[in-house]
Amino acid sequence: MISSMFLAVASTPSWSPTVGIIMSVSTLLCVLIAPKIIEYPQVGPKFPGPVPLSVPAFVAATCLGHAIGAGIVLGLANIGSI
Repeated sequence: MISSMFLAVASTPSWSPTVGIIMSVSTLLCVLIAPKIIEYPQVGPKFPGPVPLSVPAFVAATCLGHAIGAGIVLGLANIGSI
């Protein structure tokens, strides 16, 4: 297991606009679907204006988007597409 972890780190691509676009799109999609998925999206401090997410829900959605984006980037780098 440790050797596969080192292999994933060794195959990590350096930053490029493609990596940035993948991370941005995955984070944006997670933020857009978060109000439908999170059970109580309005609990906690609110953003000003008509934003359907509270601050903790927004942070959770962006964290999930970054985790999914990192998985996509590592997967595409592993198969040689990036």
